[in-house]
Amino acid sequence: MKKILITGASGGIGSSIADKFLKHEYEMILTSSSNATLSKLKKKYGYNHHYYILDFKNPDENSIILKKISEEHQDLDIIVNNAGITDDSLLLRMKTDQWNNVIQANLSSNFTIIKALLPNMIRNKSGNIIGVSSVVATSGNPGQSNYVAAKSGMIGFYKSIALEVASRNINVNVVSPGFIVSPMTNKLNENQKNVILEKIPMKRFGEANEIADLVYFLSSDDSKYITGQNIHINGGMLMV
Repeated sequence: MKKILITGASGGIGSSIADKFLKHEYEMILTSSSNATLSKLKKKYGYNHHYYILDFKNPDENSIILKKISEEHQDLDIIVNNAGITDDSLLLRMKTDQWNNVIQANLSSNFTIIKALLPNMIRNKSGNIIGVSSVVATSGNPGQSNYVAAKSGMIGFYKSIALEVASRNINVNVVSPGFIVSPMTNKLNENQKNVILEKIPMKRFGEANEIADLVYFLSSDDSKYITGQNIHINGGMLMV
């Protein structure tokens, strides 16, 4: 049985990824930022899996937890770094904490997690690492300079790691979703939705399970010659 770590497992995309791998009988290590959401994950997926708190605003505590994960799960096959936050503001109004917190949660957390868990993959001479970025990492987005900087930083970071570990039979890739049906898009009014849909050739928002399907493909033997790639999944909204 293969083993996968999924961060941000309680969110829309995160839970769809977990559902996909559960269906294929993977042993899961799921993380969330609070005890409340972690309890919901335990109730949903049961006690045959593993659960940890990772609060990206507390990097020192995370280092202790990641050391524990590394020691308890030396047979880890797949890392999916999906967790992230937003704290939007135009640059001239953005507070330093808004910048630092978003960079920490969306970019620096990837460094901390991969550095802690990669040695086991190198020893095992096998592994897949997948990061969830965003279409705006390539297009930019007003009011999200912190988020965009973090998500575009991820892409360069993952490409560099891919080069470092390709000879060790470890694949490293990024998935960049466009607009996906989520609590965020559900809050938009019809006019706001129509403005966005005008930019999407397929004329619909993506579904979280479609992201999960791509993540599953990138973790499987069907994609073993794919590494160092940023794969867009956005209904044609951005073609690069």
